[in-house]
Amino acid sequence: MDNCVWINLKKDVIIIKISEHADQRKIILELTKKLPYLKKLYKDAKTPIKIVGKVLKNKEIEEVEKLIKENIDVDIHFDMPKSLGLSSITRAFTQKIATSETKFHRGSLRSGQKIESEGSLVILGDVNSGAEVIASDNIVVLGKLRGLAHAGAKGNRNAIISAGYLDPVQIRISNIVKEINREENISRVMAYVYIKDNEIIIE
Repeated sequence: MDNCVWINLKKDVIIIKISEHADQRKIILELTKKLPYLKKLYKDAKTPIKIVGKVLKNKEIEEVEKLIKENIDVDIHFDMPKSLGLSSITRAFTQKIATSETKFHRGSLRSGQKIESEGSLVILGDVNSGAEVIASDNIVVLGKLRGLAHAGAKGNRNAIISAGYLDPVQIRISNIVKEINREENISRVMAYVYIKDNEIIIE
């Protein structure tokens, strides 16, 4: 199993670095294995821990924090956003997303409304069922995305879709389409969507 967690003692802090590519199960297994080593660093002083690297979701942060604090009484700082915003979207994706012109729309979109952008599109509100958002590059909805979203509309397969709450009827990136079956229950809080191996992935 490849190493995905590195522990490094600095002068006044312990750095735990998590690989960008590791899944949560692997992170917890690796961290559990390294807990005895981590405990040894606390023989003389309680040095705070800073966790860097992969951007973790809220539930993943809580799981990592609980695992460490059950074994060591220590202050833990996560050097990452605790909510999925524009900065964490950039860090969360390993592929490089080209900089593009960004269009901002303030307010929610009602059923029947449609917004298009030649670059990236940021909606400062909700996209309700029956509304459409289309962008040549990325789409970020800070509220709820329940309508149709089509990112990378001109063929950009590196485009992403992100939403504060994801519950759409259909998602498209480039020429890849994912129809949402209500029985799938793919609703996500602070979700992001991208293409991997010609398939739309929702996390």
